[in-house]
Amino acid sequence: MLKFKDVYINDYFTLVGPLEKECDLKNANVFLNDYYYGESTIEKAEIKMQRTVLNQLIKNNKPGIVIGGELSNQLGTTNMNLADQGVPYMGIYSACATSSQGIIMIANMISSKAIKDGIFITSSHNLVAEKQLRFPVEYGAPKPIRSTFTATVAIGMKLSNKPSKIKVINGTIGAVVDSAVKDVHNVGAVMAPSAVDTLLRHLKSTNTNLNDYDLILTGDLGKVGTTIFKKLLTKYHKLQIDNHLDAGCLLYKNLEYSGASGPAVLPLIFFNKILANKKYKKILYLATGALYSPLLVFQKNPLPAVTHAVTLEVIG
Repeated sequence: MLKFKDVYINDYFTLVGPLEKECDLKNANVFLNDYYYGESTIEKAEIKMQRTVLNQLIKNNKPGIVIGGELSNQLGTTNMNLADQGVPYMGIYSACATSSQGIIMIANMISSKAIKDGIFITSSHNLVAEKQLRFPVEYGAPKPIRSTFTATVAIGMKLSNKPSKIKVINGTIGAVVDSAVKDVHNVGAVMAPSAVDTLLRHLKSTNTNLNDYDLILTGDLGKVGTTIFKKLLTKYHKLQIDNHLDAGCLLYKNLEYSGASGPAVLPLIFFNKILANKKYKKILYLATGALYSPLLVFQKNPLPAVTHAVTLEVIG
């Protein structure tokens, strides 16, 4: 567990796609009408999505560092955006756990006074992710209900030592957990054991219990993963969790699938829904990631997962 001193989230910017546009995200900054965003390819569209967010957060003040990552091979989307920014950059990958990893890394640098501020950025695009990880949407391959739906979102946040209403208290770096699950559609089942493992590590290292938090917010287990997560806690650890919400379950209301997924879903829900609820003051931000390699999946290997935890305190 890493303790942070004087680290705050000062600003954020959110861009959402055409389906997410219908999800009551009143605080989102940009709403897209289509998946191409005026570009010739969906890959260029995701690059432009990220660039829009990044430009809004950087403006005329270059940060000490930009840390980012998403789902594209070799972090192509994020790398393309930082190519002409002229700022120190680190690309990271923890799949849907990337946001908590980025927060921990920037917070640690600020806390150690290596930098005064930093920006984290991430994104996902439904058509880009489906083409890379499963089948192109145009192929028409049906997905089972246990699947999650990759959200089309780009989001960034600025952290610094300047006080604000969101304070970053500490973070726990998770260990990789072999889920023993080979079903690429059932990422909720892949990530649930990892979420349990990191939650227990965090509680032990911080000497806290479940009720010390107003909310334990996971992302993105979906309906299937959430059920497994709670059953594992109850059956094997005798823990009843009543203060839990999952970002993957909260985004879409009428979707037939298990829920939303993508590295931007958890921060999207946190900034656009959770902050609006005044009763949540101390939040355990538990980002879960299925570390999916298409090549290893095709070779019939099980999917590993990782979860990183961050304690956030809403002040005032």
